[in-house]
Amino acid sequence: MNLAIDLSKVRIKEAEIDALAPRAEEACLALCSGNTEFTGWVRLPQEYDHEELATVLAAAEEIKKKCSLLIVIGIGGSYLGARAVIEALQSQTILDGNCPDKAENRGVRILFAGNNISGIYHMEILHALMREETCLCVISKSGMTTEPLIAFTVLKDALIRKYGEKEAKKRIYAITDRQKGVLREEADREGYTVFAVPEDIGGRYSVLTPVGLLPIAAAGIDVKELLAGAKEAGAAFWVSEEAGHRKEFCGGDEKTAAYRYAAARYLLEKKGKTVEIFEYYEPRLAYFAEWLKQLFGESEGKEGKGLFPASLSFSADLHSMGQFLQEGRQIFFETILYVKKPGCDIIIPESAGIPLAGKSMNQVNEAAMIGVIAAHEKVGIPMIKIEIPELTPYYFGQMIYFFEMTCAVTGGLMGINPFNQPGVESYKAEMQKELQRQTVALGGAEV
Repeated sequence: MNLAIDLSKVRIKEAEIDALAPRAEEACLALCSGNTEFTGWVRLPQEYDHEELATVLAAAEEIKKKCSLLIVIGIGGSYLGARAVIEALQSQTILDGNCPDKAENRGVRILFAGNNISGIYHMEILHALMREETCLCVISKSGMTTEPLIAFTVLKDALIRKYGEKEAKKRIYAITDRQKGVLREEADREGYTVFAVPEDIGGRYSVLTPVGLLPIAAAGIDVKELLAGAKEAGAAFWVSEEAGHRKEFCGGDEKTAAYRYAAARYLLEKKGKTVEIFEYYEPRLAYFAEWLKQLFGESEGKEGKGLFPASLSFSADLHSMGQFLQEGRQIFFETILYVKKPGCDIIIPESAGIPLAGKSMNQVNEAAMIGVIAAHEKVGIPMIKIEIPELTPYYFGQMIYFFEMTCAVTGGLMGINPFNQPGVESYKAEMQKELQRQTVALGGAEV
């Protein structure tokens, strides 16, 4: 694995982290046993279905041929992973290494719907649908989640008005349950192109399944490289046995990166550092941070346990949150996502004056990070630095798998199930009660 994990400023003794190694190993063995629900993602990069991948890639090519816009309808794990990859990498399919002013975009434009219930947000997407050659990708295991259900209904009706019912059906791609559910029944009845959400993989761990791969491929990003990176990261958890040429999970030395990061997070929570701030200096990582917030928040936040995940974009947020970080209540630690080679760069003109003139923007950005680390170290803030070589599909695949494994192992250390989300159902039940109340108040009319 090519990610470098720096725990030198975490302010925890090495012996404390080492002492947790047996428990981390035990948590990993439980993940790799195949006996724990929703752990299909663990083996996925090594054992993915090549035939299914070929079908996904063929569908993505079909979308690119007939559409300039793909609207992805989903919420939570049904869209955040895909959006994280697309927001970080799609611009790199447009710019080559020399950053030309003009280059070919090898993928379609992606918009995301059904992740909120804002009328004005979806009106803007409707306008885009009417202006451009459009396809829809609706992602929902049941087909009954409120936000995607509303968006799909609205956008599907608009697609039918624009293209007619027969052509509209050819432009709808559904990713849903393999056998049951409202969306599955509709997809089979109407003849949509359909892919299955794996039964043994939960939404926030599903980015390397068709849930994420179809929109990512349609955006022009190399999903084979994404899977290869995840496979390389996962290989740290395999050990070969020469006799039978058999491989077992949870072997190999590189697993210690995930173990040690998980142990550090667990120990920091025990020491009263209850907020983990994911900080990034490259704005293209904004939605990766959003995916991390869901991954860790939904996995750990239960039974009165868990770290609260937050994210900050530097250097922008240093002008709003910098004061609190430096001198506010110290209930947090920082996980710094550092991209070693950001890609394109700009030289600052001489008119900027000393000391900026002649330096590159990325050079100044790195100086800002070094300065922040030095300032925060002086006041005793625990920091973990994760160095990412470049933002490419290969390294992004490594990032996805590494954080999934870290999250799951931390959950094991905390003694919670990192694969369920019972608390999410509470607001849904109360919202349904309110909708029913409004319906009754209107004399049974539709709301």
